[in-house]
Amino acid sequence: MLNYKQINNLTGWIIFAVSTLVYILTVEQTASFWDPGEFIAVSYKLQVPHPPGAPFMLLVYRMFGFLAFGDPLQVAYWMNIGSALFSGFTILFLFWSITLFGKRIFSIEEGQESKGQTIALMGSGIVGSLIYAFSDSFWFSAVEAEVYAMSSFFTAIVIWAFLKWEVIKDPKEENRWMIFIAYLVGLSIGVHLLNLVTLPALALIYYFKKYENPSLKGAIYAMFLGGVALVIINNLIIPGLPSLAGSMEIFFVNSIGLPFGTGIVVFIVLFLGALVYGIRYSIQKEKSLLNTILLSLTFILIGYGSYALIIVRSNQDPIINENAPKDIVSYVSYLKREQYGYRPLLHGQYFTAQLVDQTEGAPIYMKGKEKYEIVDYELKNTYDPAKTTILPRIYSTQENHKRIYRSKLGLREGQDPTFGDNIYFMLSHQLGHMYWRYFMWNFSGRESDFTDAPWMSISDALSDKYPDYIKENKGHNNYFMLPLILGLIGVFFQAKKDPKYFYVNLMLFLMMGVVLVLYLNSPPVEPRERDYIYVGSFYAFAIWAGLGTLAIAHGLGKATKNLGTGGIIATLLTLPVAGLMGSQNWDDHNRKGRYFSVDSARNFLASCAPNAILFTGGDNDTFPLWYVQEVENFRTDVRVIVLSYFDTDWYVDQMTRQADQSDPLPFSLTKERYQKGTNDVLYIMEREGMNAISAREYLKLINSGSDLLKMKTGGKSVVNMVPSRNLILEVDSSFIQNDEIVPPQFKDLFVPQINLQVKGNYVTKGNLMLIDLIVSNNWDRPIYFNNTSLSSIGLNISEHVVMEGMTYRLLPIRKPEYLREELVNTDLAFKNYMENFAFRGMNDPNAYLDEEYRRFASNHRSALNTIVMALLDEDKMEQAAQMLNYGLEIMPHKAIPYDLSSGQSVPLFFEVGEDEKALDIIDKISKRSLDMIEFYTKENRSYDRDMMISIEMVKYFIPLLEERGYQEEAQKLKLRLESLIGSESAQPGMLERR
Repeated sequence: MLNYKQINNLTGWIIFAVSTLVYILTVEQTASFWDPGEFIAVSYKLQVPHPPGAPFMLLVYRMFGFLAFGDPLQVAYWMNIGSALFSGFTILFLFWSITLFGKRIFSIEEGQESKGQTIALMGSGIVGSLIYAFSDSFWFSAVEAEVYAMSSFFTAIVIWAFLKWEVIKDPKEENRWMIFIAYLVGLSIGVHLLNLVTLPALALIYYFKKYENPSLKGAIYAMFLGGVALVIINNLIIPGLPSLAGSMEIFFVNSIGLPFGTGIVVFIVLFLGALVYGIRYSIQKEKSLLNTILLSLTFILIGYGSYALIIVRSNQDPIINENAPKDIVSYVSYLKREQYGYRPLLHGQYFTAQLVDQTEGAPIYMKGKEKYEIVDYELKNTYDPAKTTILPRIYSTQENHKRIYRSKLGLREGQDPTFGDNIYFMLSHQLGHMYWRYFMWNFSGRESDFTDAPWMSISDALSDKYPDYIKENKGHNNYFMLPLILGLIGVFFQAKKDPKYFYVNLMLFLMMGVVLVLYLNSPPVEPRERDYIYVGSFYAFAIWAGLGTLAIAHGLGKATKNLGTGGIIATLLTLPVAGLMGSQNWDDHNRKGRYFSVDSARNFLASCAPNAILFTGGDNDTFPLWYVQEVENFRTDVRVIVLSYFDTDWYVDQMTRQADQSDPLPFSLTKERYQKGTNDVLYIMEREGMNAISAREYLKLINSGSDLLKMKTGGKSVVNMVPSRNLILEVDSSFIQNDEIVPPQFKDLFVPQINLQVKGNYVTKGNLMLIDLIVSNNWDRPIYFNNTSLSSIGLNISEHVVMEGMTYRLLPIRKPEYLREELVNTDLAFKNYMENFAFRGMNDPNAYLDEEYRRFASNHRSALNTIVMALLDEDKMEQAAQMLNYGLEIMPHKAIPYDLSSGQSVPLFFEVGEDEKALDIIDKISKRSLDMIEFYTKENRSYDRDMMISIEMVKYFIPLLEERGYQEEAQKLKLRLESLIGSESAQPGMLERR
């Protein structure tokens, strides 16, 4: 007969198999949106990702990439499988952790478990681990190649290892486990730093074991020391040791004149010598505690050693080499994530505070030819002290953030916030909206997958208030609050039966949740939902959910006088809670059949001519492009330029090198003119009588360091300025004869001069380099912009671009003033869209296409509308109709609900005589829109962007129907809209008639 240990191990592995199978069945088949595209690309070729990097993850996932056996189209799948496996191991160690917590509640000695206790413990572990396995946020990360799956694994195994350490009696064995834990912590640094947040809670376990009569004061002291350990690793070891090595390096090279690397060698010798001496001393003097601490530090550093990969690979100049951390100075900047700016934590300014002083701080060094040169100084900002506060939460001075602060706090323009407003924002938005809402998504229910979707209460779950568009949304997950209730039962049960370890789990819950919220100090708006950050906190609550089953088993055992019977009944009662979560979450976590994250990137590249230069904007525009080029080897002749990176010297340097089949880019400016601290910002100082200046001549003045461009800022530093916002580029008229540059249909639009007009009051380094590239390229290589980058650049060049599919090509032409729409190369755009673009899975109603996929689908629908309008302007009615019908075929409503772009296509369908299809679009969009308006009105919800679009779409359709003679349909829409928002608000709206 199996003993408890064997049953516990076997059951844990069964749960591992179940959860891993679920993740494998639902795993993403290619590179999903956001960071996975980048991580897969950099893992595949061991390149350098965004700071602070994840080198150990790259090494491990590189090995998963080998399972593709040379097929680049399978690399992403196998790396995603890696996340599925690590997530399965997370569930395994969660199961074993729950049973260890449960054994403490029963005060069971090893080998003394009764049959009833074994049944109850197995049930609690099964239910708690499966609840977490099927939770929304964890499942999301479990099926894609991101850091969070592997990070969760390290968090889980460290917590389990500490619980195992707690039951060990042999001091020697204890020390071995402590060193093992230290090694795991060191390895986890090379993945993600979430693991470190557990240290204060784990310090409690150490305290409770080592002190027979623990007190509140002692527990607080233990947590404080755990916090000190966190600070030592996070602030002193990770960036601190390299920073100290960097300081020694600069001293030895700059002050003594020794060769590069001398200071680092000296530091390594001294540090390792001191560490070896300390370990020998601890052995000779038999100081076991000191020996354990030093050995633990050693193994943390061994694990941390994976970061050597970053410097080694960076010096090989891979194509993706973010921040180029080649030397100790740039490496420290990389580790500290300096490019992401500063968020005040304990003291800082309100968003209304004025900057009253700016002083130079520590020098910023860069490796030169013979020594480390000072290229800039850190800026220390001083704000009006009357408008600063402790624990600043409303600090961002970005204009859109200021507007959101005022809106959320009810502040008038010019009205200063109070400390009460500051705390209110922290409680309502940062803790409420950005944490508690996510927590309830996972254990109560989620209304939908729309941005800012609320959680569902029991009353929500039992009501029939939701319109069809919400009930049919695959992200509409209803748990009837059962996981939450089960977890709360576990909270009270553990607090009563095992108060010491209740505080351990409470610390885990708070440190990886509430404390993390306060540390991150999120701005009022994020690029996407951030629930995956807090999975560690949800992990701790899943432990309580498992203990909730144990509590029910305990109660039923008392009632039946048989704990085994109670355990069986409790498991049968609570296991369906995990099953409910699995069934509710399956359809919105099953990623089979999704390819558009990759196909949309392919479509960008397919829109470009050979040997093109493509400017791109945000993460989802860029990371899939990196993946497609670096892994799938698609269109590597196109040089992709990330517009925001163009502000950095390291990125411009990379553009001057060969990248796959893409030749180096031409720049006239030398490196000293774009290096860090030089020409970061050039202010517009228009001189009287100087309406324009030659762009080429201006670049020559910059390159020569001409005093004509110098100006002082605040009397402290000298920078270059721009004497006119109109920078004129002369165009060789011979280009008009070259059909590869100016297509025949645009010959009449050729202009001998292009005005690279500057927007705003300054030119950033990135825009300066863009000007340089346009001038130096001299039309040799086609230059393209996607929609994001075209709207983001600081130059007004929209009159000189032609749409060729999903991209806009810069040409020496000017759009006629009478033309309201975009210039489109209809022949090329039609061919690209109909023949060269990929839309795999976009017509499959069973594939889950979340909001980001729907947004990209909307972009493609919008591009189709633009092409169709141009075709109609050229009287190409047949092609226009063909494109419109093709759009419905590849992106039908049943797979991707009609959206704003679909609504804007209605007059186009009318124009080509497809009235029935136009009316179908109106019917489906109007029903959804009116249902949304009615739902928001009944629920008294504030109007968000979707609500405003819904109102405007219905207002847009009414006159369209009237013009086409569909008076009855128009009247029905008008009457229902007026009944919901009133007759005045239902007047024609702001949507442009197309």
